[in-house]
Amino acid sequence: MKKLLVYLKKYRKECVLAPLFKLFEACFELIVPLVIANIIDNGIGVESGFTDKGVVYSMCALMVAFGVIGLLCAVVAQFFAAKAAVGFSTALKSTLFGKLQSLSYTELDTLGQSTMITRMTGDVNAVQNGINLVLRLFLRAPIIVFGAMIMAFTVNLQAALTFAVVIPLLALVVYGIMWLTIPLYKKVQGGVDRILGLTRENLTGARVIRAFGQEEHENAEFRKSNDSLSVMQRFAGRLSALTNPLTFLLLNGAIVALIYTGAIRVTYGELTQGQVVALYNYMLQILVELIKLANLIVTVTKALACANRIQAVMEMSPSIISPDQPTGLIPGNAGEVEFQNVGLTYSGAGAPSLSGISFSVKKGETLGILGGTGSGKTSVVNLIPRFYDATEGSVTVGGINVKALDPSALRARIGVTPQKPQLFAGSVRDNLKMGNENATDTEMLSALRDAQALDFINEKGGLDFKIEQNGRNLSGGQKQRLTVARALVRRPEILILDDSASALDYATDASMRNAISALDYNPTVFIVSQRAGSVLHADRVLVLEDGEMAGYGAPDELLRTCPVYREIYYCQFPEQEDADSGKGE
Repeated sequence: MKKLLVYLKKYRKECVLAPLFKLFEACFELIVPLVIANIIDNGIGVESGFTDKGVVYSMCALMVAFGVIGLLCAVVAQFFAAKAAVGFSTALKSTLFGKLQSLSYTELDTLGQSTMITRMTGDVNAVQNGINLVLRLFLRAPIIVFGAMIMAFTVNLQAALTFAVVIPLLALVVYGIMWLTIPLYKKVQGGVDRILGLTRENLTGARVIRAFGQEEHENAEFRKSNDSLSVMQRFAGRLSALTNPLTFLLLNGAIVALIYTGAIRVTYGELTQGQVVALYNYMLQILVELIKLANLIVTVTKALACANRIQAVMEMSPSIISPDQPTGLIPGNAGEVEFQNVGLTYSGAGAPSLSGISFSVKKGETLGILGGTGSGKTSVVNLIPRFYDATEGSVTVGGINVKALDPSALRARIGVTPQKPQLFAGSVRDNLKMGNENATDTEMLSALRDAQALDFINEKGGLDFKIEQNGRNLSGGQKQRLTVARALVRRPEILILDDSASALDYATDASMRNAISALDYNPTVFIVSQRAGSVLHADRVLVLEDGEMAGYGAPDELLRTCPVYREIYYCQFPEQEDADSGKGE
């Protein structure tokens, strides 16, 4: 939490003025019991039987003045506290979002999407509320409590000893409960992460769940996680709930002792009735403030737990960083890619996902990467733009190890279409400009034409057609073609097509590959696919099986020498197998 307070530096004035005006309000409130005592002893004059209306009226006017001034001080304090808390939250969210953007795929995989969303929203809001309450109310409690004790000593030293005994006991109760509940609320927030993850997974996969009739199973899984969270919340709530009864018990016992001893002292003339009322009011002020404090403990403990979770993200170091003195790529020379005995083991994985991968691709060539599901095709192409770093061997682009290159400069030379097409809410133009923010309409239309997307985009309204979040108003094939266009619009030296034609028919797939092969800037192309037909015209094909090379070479050569390639090819072209068998006979 301490490291996050740096975001309050710009609001030092507000952080001082908010509790300062609360101090003024508390001071006026602490004077009121003395005014009441003065009215009782000198205005009403219970013992003398004479009422001095002048004293009563003047003291009542003074109390009204104190009330108005206290109200103004409270409003000003609320304003400064809110300004500081909202400003803190704004700065923290911006920094946290930038931090998440700087993390590599490894850290993002470790955190998980649901956790990142929770920390960006719920956790930050909880800390904002905590800051607001601390500035407005949390500091008011000690001011009133210790102020009331000091004022009680000015009234009567012996009677005020009750305050000196009960206040340390109350502080012990409050601090002890906070010490116990803070780690519990941290676990509760972890449970919230799991609930959010399940909810997000069910919403995104609603069609699959219903198609396979898994509603009851998913409901059972949700109930299990929800019940576990409920148990943790109830346990933490029970501990927090102890604050009220314990403080009531201590303070009411102190009030009984105060009234009893005060009555005896009044009888012996050691105290006046007004002084007893003043002491009683001071004890009530302490009671009221500690009740408020007890209700705030839950919010503050949650804020501290959330702040620790946010700080944990802020302290994460990205595994992929730019070197201190990055090597610059020679313009136009980024198309040469070479893998030398490359291996990759994901963080937390029990076995390597890639091992012994070696190949080279010259500028302008096309490499097809073929293999079954889980064979490591996407892992290979993710190493080129440094989404992950190889754990063994080396990956070079333009003759330079990618670890010596600045990741941003490297990725500026590469166009990537992800395995799962991702589009953003906005126009077609907005989505294409993510690939090249300086692209003209002519360049965007040309990219759409090469991606075989121009016809349906024109039918829908052209570049100004509004795409819904994640492309909900487009078909799978349309989304894939738009992601290809987004990669092409930046005119990359390296083009990575990661299974970007799986939803396309063979004719459209072939037309798109022909258009890409005819591009005037001659990019190096990596085609990841499970279709043998998509890589038939590649210069070479890398065949993967269980993260290892099963074959590498020209398609015709692999058909003769690579059993894995031959099996995939003939499964998709069975008639060709019959024709080849006839030739052999």
